[in-house]
Amino acid sequence: MGLRDIITGRHEVKGPAPDKLFAITTAYVALQSEHGIDPAGKAAIVFQALATSEFEATLREMEEVVKATGGESGTSVQTVNDSYGYRWMVLSNPDESASVEDLAVGINAVAGSIETAGHGDRLLCAVFAFADASKRPVYFIYNYKRGFWYPFVPVSAGGADGAPGERATERELQLKAQMASELPIEPELERWFPLWGIPI
Repeated sequence: MGLRDIITGRHEVKGPAPDKLFAITTAYVALQSEHGIDPAGKAAIVFQALATSEFEATLREMEEVVKATGGESGTSVQTVNDSYGYRWMVLSNPDESASVEDLAVGINAVAGSIETAGHGDRLLCAVFAFADASKRPVYFIYNYKRGFWYPFVPVSAGGADGAPGERATERELQLKAQMASELPIEPELERWFPLWGIPI
């Protein structure tokens, strides 16, 4: 399962929920201080792009907004198209200056622009990158269709074509228990879709 499963879910899109998205800006403090998981200074928003000049114009405007909002902190933005035809808008903090708050503001600005343009149903998820004490990746994924977060801990990378790798399911469940009071966690485990080939 992957992005395609998220897009074809039976539940209707709830649309961007800034209060739930911004929960990560306080939750990361507990991740860092209590569990030794540090922000990696990168986040991304994933959406299904439309091949129209209007949508592309919206994307260009979004990039400018993100660059403007992240100007003081030096947040950069780039877009990546994956093998499934989905677009990742990747936000990066400068090295040694990870700011979950700045990344969340940028991600929310992009989501808000897409929704304002009438394409809220194109939003898939937001992904925030972290690293544990052994520098292994830990991701927290916000599913816009469901309005919930869930952890994703890959053990081995998937293929560049999105082929599955291995995930640390027990570690993910441990993170669920540890962070349930900090984040609105997806209660249905079958909806914890692994995202292989994350470009952050």
